[in-house]
Amino acid sequence: RLSLFDVAPRQAEQHPTGSYDETTPSWSPDSKQIAFVSTRAPDPDRVNDANIYVMDARPGAEIRQLTTWNGPDGGRPAWSPDGKWIAYLQGSEPQYDAYSLNKLAIVPAAGGPARVLTATLDRPVSQPEWTADGSAILGLVADDRTEYVARVSVADGRVEHLTEGQRVVSDLATSPDGKVAVLSGTDTEPNEVYALDGGKLRRLTHENDVWAATVSLMPAEDFSAKGKDGTDVHGLLTRPVGDEQGQRYPTLLRIHGGPNGQNAHSFDFERQLFASHGYAVIHVNYRGSNGRGAAYQKAIYADWGNKEVKDLLAAVDRVVAMGVADSARLGIGGWSYGGILTDYTIATTPRFKAAIAGAGSALQSSMYGIDQYIYQWDTEIGQPWKHQAVYEKLSYPFWHADRITTPTLFLGGEKDFNVPLVGGEQMYEALKSEGIATELIIYPNSFHGVTTPSYQTDRLRRYLAWYGKYLKPAAATSQE
Repeated sequence: RLSLFDVAPRQAEQHPTGSYDETTPSWSPDSKQIAFVSTRAPDPDRVNDANIYVMDARPGAEIRQLTTWNGPDGGRPAWSPDGKWIAYLQGSEPQYDAYSLNKLAIVPAAGGPARVLTATLDRPVSQPEWTADGSAILGLVADDRTEYVARVSVADGRVEHLTEGQRVVSDLATSPDGKVAVLSGTDTEPNEVYALDGGKLRRLTHENDVWAATVSLMPAEDFSAKGKDGTDVHGLLTRPVGDEQGQRYPTLLRIHGGPNGQNAHSFDFERQLFASHGYAVIHVNYRGSNGRGAAYQKAIYADWGNKEVKDLLAAVDRVVAMGVADSARLGIGGWSYGGILTDYTIATTPRFKAAIAGAGSALQSSMYGIDQYIYQWDTEIGQPWKHQAVYEKLSYPFWHADRITTPTLFLGGEKDFNVPLVGGEQMYEALKSEGIATELIIYPNSFHGVTTPSYQTDRLRRYLAWYGKYLKPAAATSQE
């Protein structure tokens, strides 16, 4: 809910009341109105139809609905400098909740038809900010392993790239007089604050320089693989520190979550940690990832653990063929959907000698009703009592646990309501029953993201210990 806080008497008053999910309030330029995002339905958990609303900044004010798209409208509403327009993000059709591609849109603050500016841009947009003259809107665009700042014309929707190269811009802010600051990094440069002047990034902070000078950091190189069904799969390869031409290395396939996200040219501490310990690291933007267009994102709809696994294995085959990965020393792992895909993959092939599944699940029918995705279950997969065969198909890592031979470490947060711990517990017990080497680590009082610093350190140490146990020292190097 929204609360209006009066600074002088230090009092807060909630407004409005009701079973709503109000988020991202934004003040108008004259401080007289507030725009916000709200899901208003008899049961907000079972719809995917948020809209933009506006109200006067006083208790009891009338609330006006501005958008009517039968799907998610969101982001933080951004007011134009003259207060006449509000920029926001319009998502995909509601049933594609987990694979939504946000487009930039505007709507009159006084009410009227909305207009999508990036209808022809097949890439997701985020963080809209108006230019000082109100003629354009700046935003971030995720595009095939990078994320750049774009300038979108309000008049015709023309998109102009303001930053280029193998880097990720992850945050954007503007000032009333038109100055632009961003947070950005690369494979070997942790995020720093930059000013964006005339299409050039000018670095303002140097918070990580001292530390970065004491370590060896490796760039990530782009590579592509061709799947058995002809799909063009894109990934990143980080070679180990001290890489020598012609040498094969123990290699880790580390899988991103989401699935609606991407591995990109941003600083990844985990990636660098593994490289510093002699591993090559593969990151793959499998089907379901963003940055490759809406069709690529939606390709796995109601078909989990199929196309993604094919894409992951095609990427591994490619890095083996490049002469980098030792096929006898392959590890796999990930968190959230990365943990789920780890379970799917080790149930598909025995080629991985060590696996780490964090915050994952496998017996999908048992997840219905205990996580935060009831809308997705009902809409994408259907109720288990009506679609039992589909749930059995999507649960093949559990039903085929007797085919798994990979030693697997399972981890999760005790209070994870995103992907509840039971998903890892079930697979742990299944492998124990089959006599496969396995461990289960539970982080007390932790949710989906493990944030306690000592737990974060513990998790990284366990990663290194588990992979090291099964991938080092190596047997005879594969000649494959």
